[in-house]
Order: sequence, then structure tokens, then C-alpha cells
Amino acid sequence: MVIDYKLTYPSGTATATLINSFHTSSGAELARNQVRSLGKYLSISLFWSFFKWFFSGIGDSCGFDNFPSLGLEALKNTFYFDFSPTYIGCGLICPHIVNCSVLFGAIVSWGFLWPFISQRAGDWYPANLGNNDFQGLFGYKVFIAIALIVGDGLYNLIKIVVVTVRELCAQRSKQSKIPLINNFRDSEVSKVILEERRRDETFLRDKIPSWIAASGYIGLAAISMAAIPRIFPPLKWYLVLFCYIAAPCFAFCNSYGCGLTDWNLASTYGNLGLFIFASWVGPNGGVLAGLAACGVMMSIVSTAADLMQDFKTGYLTYSSPRSMFVSQLIGTAMGCVLAPLSFWMFWNAFDIGSPDGPYKAPYAVIFREMAILGVEGFSSLPKYCLEMCCGFFAAALVINLLRDVLPKGVANYIPIPMVMGIPFYIGAYFAIDMFVGTVILYVWERINEEEAEAYAGAVASGLICGDGIWSIPSAVLSIFKINPPICMSFGPSTSS
Repeated sequence: MVIDYKLTYPSGTATATLINSFHTSSGAELARNQVRSLGKYLSISLFWSFFKWFFSGIGDSCGFDNFPSLGLEALKNTFYFDFSPTYIGCGLICPHIVNCSVLFGAIVSWGFLWPFISQRAGDWYPANLGNNDFQGLFGYKVFIAIALIVGDGLYNLIKIVVVTVRELCAQRSKQSKIPLINNFRDSEVSKVILEERRRDETFLRDKIPSWIAASGYIGLAAISMAAIPRIFPPLKWYLVLFCYIAAPCFAFCNSYGCGLTDWNLASTYGNLGLFIFASWVGPNGGVLAGLAACGVMMSIVSTAADLMQDFKTGYLTYSSPRSMFVSQLIGTAMGCVLAPLSFWMFWNAFDIGSPDGPYKAPYAVIFREMAILGVEGFSSLPKYCLEMCCGFFAAALVINLLRDVLPKGVANYIPIPMVMGIPFYIGAYFAIDMFVGTVILYVWERINEEEAEAYAGAVASGLICGDGIWSIPSAVLSIFKINPPICMSFGPSTSS
């Protein structure tokens, strides 16, 4: 894909361009300044997160994370600015259309749709249900978000498959027209072609033998067939084998499509596997089997695309693919130790998955409900929820189609359905933060576009990393039952 088909892999190419620029005098100076900016805003973010902790009290209703910056009524519908450096940093990194799409989705859902449905309590669904009961308003939030995400994913999956097939046919047509005799002498070969040949030689010199890839995959399949059924009994060994047989085909399609469009659709392929295996196993363990099979499929399909992005970076930076692969193995081994420890720490310190908590784990809830839907069918949905899901699913397809067929100047202002679907479940607060980030970036670009392009990523990374680093001591304090000393909360004023 890298040498024969010469796929772009935009993220990998951009990373390689950045790395190569560091080896120039101007690039080295810029890199030093970027590191200073990153350290500066990391320190500011870390100190601010530490300061916020003192006022966060016990529970989820205290502190700056519940600051009614837009009023108490807006706070009830999650419209408030919570002073989160992480989401402001995300707003600085993400394109303007992504941030605006998130805000638009928040306005549609929490500004209009959920208040409208909540007024039908007692008619469309029982009025006395809990906040996380899927037979009530919570069910509408989750399943309509699923409809938007699946509709967007399905459209892009079909689109990338069509683009992939078209490009494969075009590549074969080009290869069939290659002349048997090269009419160019070495002296006439351009500098670009010579550089490309040198990259090819460097990349192929340390290529990974095919027998290692094949034996490694077979070995991992054997280990998975033995281990996964013990961890998830409903997912039998032959179902795991089927995952490993089908996954390479999906991995190739995903890697090729990622090389063309930079879209990693591993979650979409995982959703297909989830529905298939959940319905295949049925009521007796179908939900668990579907989720486990989805995890197997996504890990294979996503890793293939990520590796190709990395190999593209290595190809453009004259790096050894064998060294890169060994580094990946070392990182994977470290992840096998660090990831469970991190999960254990967060699981014990915070209420992971709570709809009212800071760590909602939205995709965990969404994937579980998709598995339930695959087992139980549409009978589990609340009243009119299926009709709304169909409407939003169709809207996602139409919006994506409009983004592709309309002129680029118009399409750039059309929101992205998958991004719109995220605040449907999570809430509007992070959309406000991301929009603040995009406004900062917009003003910065208008004042000094060159400086914004050079330093926005470093500033955003510092804000995100500082907030993320604070989560570790915060988790440790929570594990040792050390609570913040102050609960800062807000309520309506009362007349004396």
C-alpha cells in the first residue's frame, strides 16, 4: 500500500513532514519554541485543575464543573461553561466545522428535542423512571445518538469501499499500461524519483518477512481461541476463529480507505460484528458475546490502519520498518501492564459510566445498547423512539450526501452527523468548552495566522496534558478517601 499503491495516509504524511522539519535549522528553533509553549500551558492547566479540585466537594454537583455560567435554567439542560482545559484544548486542535457541529448537535438535542420529549412523560414513557432507565428519556438519548453515529458510519463505509474499489481498478489499469522498456536514462531521472527510489531501498532493506507476520497472526489467533472463551464464556472458540478469519478482509479495506481518506472506520466494522454475533448467539449471552467479538474485530481492524499510518511515516523519514515494528511490540507489551493498572485506578477512584458523573464512558453505554438491540430487536425501544431513530438515521445519510455533492464552499458549512450525535448523550457542556476553544483559535488566526498555525497544537496539547496529569493524583487522593475541603454550589436566591 505504501510502495506499490503509493497511498497518501494523510496523518502519517503530516507526522513525517513535521519530523523532517525538525532536522532543519528553522525547524529546530520552532520545535524548541513549541516545547516551551507546551510546558507553559501544561503548567497552567495542571495548576488550574489542582485549584478546581479544592472546590469540587463530595459528589458531582459541586465546583467549577457545575458553574451556571449561562444561568440556572440552562444548567439543568447542561448548557454551561465548566472551565475544562481539556475540552478547550480539543477545540483548539479540532477543525472549526467539528466544533460547530458539536455545538449544533447540543442545541438540537438539549435545546429542543429532550425538553420536548420530557414534556411527554406519562404518555410516551412512564413518568417515574430513573435518569438511566432505557425505557424513559435516557433511552431516546442513547438510541437516537446511535442512529446518527451508525448512519454516518454506514455512509462513509460504503463511500470508502466504492473509492477503494475504484482506486484498485485504476491502479491495475495503470500497471497494465506500464511500458516494458524504460526510455529514461539515469541522468534524466528527476531528483524526486531518485529520492523515492532511495526511500524504497531503505524501506525494503529491513522489511518484515511474510512468514513472521503469518505465524504471529496464527499464534495470536490460537491464544485468543483458548483465552477469550474463558474470560467471556458466551463467545465460543469457533466464534473467535470466525473473527480472525473475517478480520483480515475488513482490515485491508479499512487500511486502504484510511490511506485514501484518513478515516479509520474500525468502530463501524466493530458495530457490524457486534450485531452479527449478538443476534447469532441469541438471548443466552448474546450481549456479552457481541461486545467481546466487537472488541476482537476492532482491535485487529484498527491496529492494521494505525500500523500503516506509522509505516507511511517511517517510509518518508527513512526509518527501518523492522525497528518500528519492534518498537510497536515494546509499546504493546507496556500497554498490557499499564492499561489494566490505569483502568483499575480509575475504576476504584471514580464512578465510571454514571450518566451524571464526569466519566460517562458514552461509547460503553452505546455499544451495550446496540448489543441489546441485536438480541432483543426493536421491541425494547420506548414509544416513537424507532420512528425518531429512522428519521435521524436518514438525516445522517442525507447530510453526508449533501456534504459530498454540494460545492466545497457550501459543504464546509454543513455539520458532520457523527460529531453531532456525541452531545445527544453526553450533554452540551463540553460543546460550549470546545466552541470557546474554536473561537480563541479563530481570533488568533485573524490576528496572526502563521503564529496560530505554528503554536496552536502545542498550546492545546499543554492544556490537555496538564488536565490529564492531574487526574492521576486526583485518583490517588480519591482512593485514599481524601476529599476536597469545599463544595462550591449554586442555587436561586431567596427573598428574605
